[in-house]
Formats: sequence, structure tokens, C-alpha cells
Amino acid sequence: MKKLILTSALVLFFAISMQSQVYSTALGLGIDSGNGATFVGPSVKHFFSENHAGQAEVTFETGVTAITALYQFHDEFDGANGLQWFAGGGATLFSGSGDSLFALRGSLGLDFKIPGAPIALAFDWRPALALDGDAGNTFEAGAFGFGGRYVFN
Repeated sequence: MKKLILTSALVLFFAISMQSQVYSTALGLGIDSGNGATFVGPSVKHFFSENHAGQAEVTFETGVTAITALYQFHDEFDGANGLQWFAGGGATLFSGSGDSLFALRGSLGLDFKIPGAPIALAFDWRPALALDGDAGNTFEAGAFGFGGRYVFN
């Protein structure tokens, strides 16, 4: 009887620990770096369903404010509790010094919800196509994002 109880408890423990650690909403700090500039500010990520999330950030750099909105499709890695990959895209509006610039963004990265802790960390590659009517369009491949967020649920 003890073996059956112990075996059942172990099976239940491993089944729970292997479940996806998808959270609903997380709020924290976002960092967007590329082309010699590093933007820092508040970041929020919300899952609309198990695989679909939206991320919004308002970040700041000397004299410039950036507002970013991204859609991300998430999926988990088998056997990696709390670790997911994601891909998606969106846009950023840069504004400062009486000028503004609109950029289309891609997003490809990793999101890790630390098991047993209300913390999620994310890192992604964010290439950008800046649409500037006066100076022409420019592509920035070397742009990256980092997020550290407190998970609410």
C-alpha cells in the first residue's frame, strides 16, 4: 500500500511539474536595445489564450519616447518546464524633439516563467523596418529586447 501511495504521489508530482507554466498577466521592466540606443521603461504582457499574447511597452531614451505593441504566438519546449519560444510582430512609434518615426517590428525569442516564483524573464530579437517618408525606409537587424516581469496570475 505504501508503494502505491508513493508511486501515485510521484506520478502526480511529475505530471504537475511538466504542465505549461503559462501565466495570464505580467508587469515589469522592458529594455529595447539597438543601433546604439537603449530604451528602458514599463512593460506588460497578457495572454489572451494559451498560445496568444500581447505585449506593450512605453520606453524612454534621452529625448525620445517609444511606444511598442507586439503580438506573440507562444509554444513550449517539451521537457523544459516554464520555457517557451515565441514569434510575432507589431509596431513601435518613436517620438522626440518634435519628430516622430513609425517602425514595423518582428519578434522572435524565449520566455521563461520561473517555476514556483512569480517572475517571468524574456529575451527576443526585434528587427525593425523604420518607415520615414523624408529620409527613406531603414532596416535595423541588430535590435533586441529584454523583459523582467512580475507575474500576477
